[in-house]
Amino acid sequence: MRKTDMRAFVRSGALAVAVAGAQALPSLMSEARAYEPKREDDTAVYEEVWRLVRDRFYDPKLKGLDWQATGDKHRAAYAAAKTDTQRSTAINALLGELDASHTHHYTKEETAYYELVDIFAYPLRREIPKHFSGGKVRYAGVGMFTRDINGKTFVTALFPNGPAERAGLLAGDEIVAADGKPFQQIGSFRGKVGEKVALAVRRAAGEATIEIAVAPKWIDPGEMFEAAVRDSARIIEANGKRIGYVRVYSYAGSEYQRQLEDVLSEGKLKDADALVWDLRDGWGGAHPRYLSIFNTYGPTLALTGRKGATHLVGYRWGKPVAMLVNDGTRSGKEVLAYGFKKNGFGQVVGERTAGALLAGTAFLLSDGSLLILAVEDAAVDGERLEGKGVAPTIEVPFDVRYAAGKDPQLDRAIGVLADGA
Repeated sequence: MRKTDMRAFVRSGALAVAVAGAQALPSLMSEARAYEPKREDDTAVYEEVWRLVRDRFYDPKLKGLDWQATGDKHRAAYAAAKTDTQRSTAINALLGELDASHTHHYTKEETAYYELVDIFAYPLRREIPKHFSGGKVRYAGVGMFTRDINGKTFVTALFPNGPAERAGLLAGDEIVAADGKPFQQIGSFRGKVGEKVALAVRRAAGEATIEIAVAPKWIDPGEMFEAAVRDSARIIEANGKRIGYVRVYSYAGSEYQRQLEDVLSEGKLKDADALVWDLRDGWGGAHPRYLSIFNTYGPTLALTGRKGATHLVGYRWGKPVAMLVNDGTRSGKEVLAYGFKKNGFGQVVGERTAGALLAGTAFLLSDGSLLILAVEDAAVDGERLEGKGVAPTIEVPFDVRYAAGKDPQLDRAIGVLADGA
């Protein structure tokens, strides 16, 4: 089950490869080596982060930093901050000194906060009820990924059948405002489930905005990611071939791989001639064994019950396949990209992956904000991918800004499979 998979592999330049350290921590306020800053300001949360890094970061030498001096360097900015966002910025400036993936601070104003709390639900199981009504992790949203680029917010991906896609938003759209106010990932939709939110959207650079009304709904992150695998699956006709497409937004749990196997073996893509496996953006968490689906040397077991229903165990995809990656492909997904490329399962199309491969875990802090912290180093077949990533076999740059739904990376992958399948 997703909630109890303690060794789930997860993502992000702020996420994790493996859920580590599920045990309860000693009281931060009673540790022997307490950080002792001046007390004229309330910096308790900052001190929590400082201690956790000191005591749990994967490199005991803290990248050669004088951690006491580094803490003092950024503490004033935290103390002077007036909002949660400003305080988080100060904490992330501290964490940025470590130059490590899976080391980031999040607030409740970010969709990533809810997604990561849900991903790390097991190690956080004692803390979640303190910060979420009924212990249920959810948020009001419309089902989309956004990215801030040069001070502007752009849609980078839409969850299939989600409110944003149904309303007509496209990847590449710039979101200028929501109900006449600056757009916020969470704030623009908070308290508006069942209502309409008017988004001012710019579809092309320099053009006037258009208005698109979206209807926020309650989103359970895990359920959304699982449904997205199934709902993203479709057949694309090209050069007389039936090219299957499926996108895995999160791999932080074995249920996502099961969804993939079901879609390929019994679902929409079972009769496809070839496959585009899209691992761009989203969260990592993939286990290396997930690649076995493309290793045709293994056996597939078919189990048939008395009513004639057949279930496949150890299903193998024996047809051509291409993988899509970009700079948002990170963590466990990079392990898959590395193995896919090394074993020659197919072409890897897109851009170099993030180079964000450390093992991390999560901590809900006393104010309810979230710290993701790298607690173990990682190497794949002896090679360290942190800061390096995996280069595609076919490089296709893609600037998502004002793309108006176009996707040159997907188009290239389809072309490769249609011409060679």
